[in-house]
Amino acid sequence: MNSPNPQDPAARDDSAVICSAKGCRAAAVWVLAWNNPKLHTPDRRKTWLACEEHREHLSQFLGVRGFLKEVVTLEEWEASAAGS
Repeated sequence: MNSPNPQDPAARDDSAVICSAKGCRAAAVWVLAWNNPKLHTPDRRKTWLACEEHREHLSQFLGVRGFLKEVVTLEEWEASAAGS
């Protein structure tokens, strides 16, 4: 059985919402939704979390590769997930 990914907003504990940038322990406020079209179906979304400082860097990393699909606030992401 797989254990929950602490970076997945849907599977997180409120105290574990941290930025996905390597070594960063800051609180995440952004969700970067992405997928690798060579590995994932078009509707599949993986997520990285980002603090204010790392949002642009992580977005560029994913964007250059053509993986970035959407950037929304964590609050918007959670509201959208709750409405599903």
